[in-house]
Amino acid sequence: MTQPAQPAEEQPTGDQPDGAHPLGLLPGRRGGLTAAEVAERVARGEVNDVPVRSSRSTREIVRANVFTRFNAIIGVMFAIILVVGPIQDGLFGLVIVANTAIGIIQELRAKKTLDSLALIGEARPQVRRDGAARQVGVGEIVLDDTVLLGIGDKVIVDGEVTEADGLEIDESLLTGEPDPVLKHPGDPVMSGSFVVAGAGAFTATKVGRAAYAAQLAEEASRFTLVKSELRTGIDSILRFITWLLVPTAIGLIISQLAVEGRNWREAVRRMIAGIVPMVPEGLVLLTSVAFAIGVVRLGRKQCLVQELPAIEGLARVDTVCLDKTGTLTEGGMDVVDLRIIGADEGGGPDADDGDGDGDGDRKETVRQALGVMAGADARPNPSMQAVIDAYGDGSGERRDGWRVIEAMPFSSARKWSGVQLLEPRGDEASWLLGAPDVLLPAGHPALAEVDELGGQGLRVLLLGRTPVPLDAPDPAAGLRPLALVVLQQRLREDAAETLRYFEGQRVEAKVISGDAAVSVGAVAAHLGLPGADHPVDARTLPAEPQAFADTAEQTTVFGRVTPQQKRQLVGALQSRGRTVAMTGDGVNDVLALKDADIGVAMGSGSDATKAVAQIVLLNNSFAVMPSVVAEGRRVIGNIERVAGLFLVKTVYSVLLALLVIFTHSPYPFLPRHSTVLSTLTIGVPAFFLALAPNNERARTGFVRRVLRMAIPGGVIAGTATFTAYALARANHATDLTSDTSVATLTLFLVALWVLAIVARPYNWWRLLLIATMGGAFALVLTVPWLSDFFQLSLTGTRDPWVGVGIAVTAGVLLEVVWRIMRRRTDD
Repeated sequence: MTQPAQPAEEQPTGDQPDGAHPLGLLPGRRGGLTAAEVAERVARGEVNDVPVRSSRSTREIVRANVFTRFNAIIGVMFAIILVVGPIQDGLFGLVIVANTAIGIIQELRAKKTLDSLALIGEARPQVRRDGAARQVGVGEIVLDDTVLLGIGDKVIVDGEVTEADGLEIDESLLTGEPDPVLKHPGDPVMSGSFVVAGAGAFTATKVGRAAYAAQLAEEASRFTLVKSELRTGIDSILRFITWLLVPTAIGLIISQLAVEGRNWREAVRRMIAGIVPMVPEGLVLLTSVAFAIGVVRLGRKQCLVQELPAIEGLARVDTVCLDKTGTLTEGGMDVVDLRIIGADEGGGPDADDGDGDGDGDRKETVRQALGVMAGADARPNPSMQAVIDAYGDGSGERRDGWRVIEAMPFSSARKWSGVQLLEPRGDEASWLLGAPDVLLPAGHPALAEVDELGGQGLRVLLLGRTPVPLDAPDPAAGLRPLALVVLQQRLREDAAETLRYFEGQRVEAKVISGDAAVSVGAVAAHLGLPGADHPVDARTLPAEPQAFADTAEQTTVFGRVTPQQKRQLVGALQSRGRTVAMTGDGVNDVLALKDADIGVAMGSGSDATKAVAQIVLLNNSFAVMPSVVAEGRRVIGNIERVAGLFLVKTVYSVLLALLVIFTHSPYPFLPRHSTVLSTLTIGVPAFFLALAPNNERARTGFVRRVLRMAIPGGVIAGTATFTAYALARANHATDLTSDTSVATLTLFLVALWVLAIVARPYNWWRLLLIATMGGAFALVLTVPWLSDFFQLSLTGTRDPWVGVGIAVTAGVLLEVVWRIMRRRTDD
């Protein structure tokens, strides 16, 4: 399981360059490529040129917004209007052009934000060139480069291991096998895997698109438009509308040609006026705009969204699983105490030397051993870094007669690290540093002190010595405990406030950590997390799946959780219908992040963690999480809100077309009337409503809820409009302009009432929005040049007031139906 450490004589002298890897300058090892060799390979194109993009290209954005099914339909209609005229009836085409331009501009803004954030969060692997370790961009790695590896590093390209110091690589993202693989010199490494323990180096044998996981690496960091309930639901609605559109349009064409007789131009205009409103073209646009603006808003908070549906998923989250270290606490730690457990009766180096100061000698021996262990760790984790800060002096593997024979780095699976030392007195022994409850048998007296310290929120490591070599099946066998290293974690100042936010939003927070359960519980309790006073040790979790899921659902704090158990806990919560977000920063969080509905990684976390997460908090601020969740809820809630507006229009347009076909009547509107109605009651209001604050947690069943509201609303609006139109035609069948004006007035009032319902709850700007739309329509009716342009003229008083009365009746009916449907939807 281990590799021999280099003898002390081979340690480098002098200062290492900034950012140097611990293995970067060891003499006797390959010095890497020279600058000239790198230049040669770049010239030959042997460079890792796989484009790691965070967003779609400009061409893809333009194509996706322009070449749509409904843009094609509207485009054909617009072209026909240009032939038959007049241009007033072609305004709908200009609106589509403007909407498409808005969609492109907003997505380009999102692209710019994402690309800049992705550059900040991009992995910077270390390579050895000209005998020195240096950081380079992912795209700067060339064939035959010597790439250095440490805990948490992602393997960027394929290669062959040349150096290994306890190097363990997790290939689960490629093979599905959860167990890490111990690598030796000569073993292959594959891009897409990541380091969970030890350190090493490999020579790049395949770069660019030739690498095994090049496509996976690109997709992991790409801004994608993958399947989601929202987009799937909208697509289903649009497909249904498309099939409904064709027979309705054919029937409308035939009926209008029959009604208008020889005036085929008028028939074509009214046919187009009937078809265009059926198309909810703005729904797709506003969905893309809302997502894009959400990405930009989160980007301003240094939050990188790597997958577009992550914003939707955030709105549905009801459970957040938090990794304590790096999330509730800052990454750094401090050694606050070193407690000697007792004299070594075996006469080891910690024994009393008879000078009356045995405790002092033992503590000094322990300090020296910790310093040597710290110097032997190539890539220290936060706990070992605290030990280095307290006891390390940079002397490496030799210190006052101590010498490292072998080293085994920390692993989250075994919960300890170790070194095999040649001690000053000539003895050889293994020294282990790790979790006390893992290294000590149950009931050991020292565990009581460990629990007491853990109850204070402190982290405790046990240092022990054993004659068993590190490569033995159980190196911890025969371990004699020597000291407790007491560490204090730095709580994030904003953690308590963030947890309170989740509680207020009915999002349950669960802390899942590899630390001792009592210690994790103490930290969570200090932050005021409900249920933190009953932490559960993950080693006691039941094996039976149902019982496991019950415990997962009922418990708030888990300690001593292995990486595989983190994944199981996420799966168990999902099996109970939970939508789970997982936060983390270490390699032990990767599997859980990958399986969670939403994975959130810290910007300072490992490359592997950031690669599988949908969202990366580049500024490492846990306080951003409320903004992230709120943005998701705003987007999904508002899209559902405005979807109702668009589909009400589609329903009443189809109903009006059918009524016209069956009654052999002229269609009540010209395209210009449909344009002004759609703009004032749907287009402009929907744009503002889609960007408004909204904290309601999204639920499943998007299509069902939207249709329950849209179908009755559309039926009422269509019936009221056709009734007012028919009554007006009965009074003056030859004055089609007056009849059309009455129908337009009636439909506007009913549609405005629908807008007033959708816009609830009211605030000042929503009321102003509704009033502004009403005022704009009043101007269209009263300003002469506007009324002439839109061909609207109300004749007399009876028909307009009848239309108003019908609209008010329809509005009352809307209120009743809406309340009934809302109650059923909530149930």
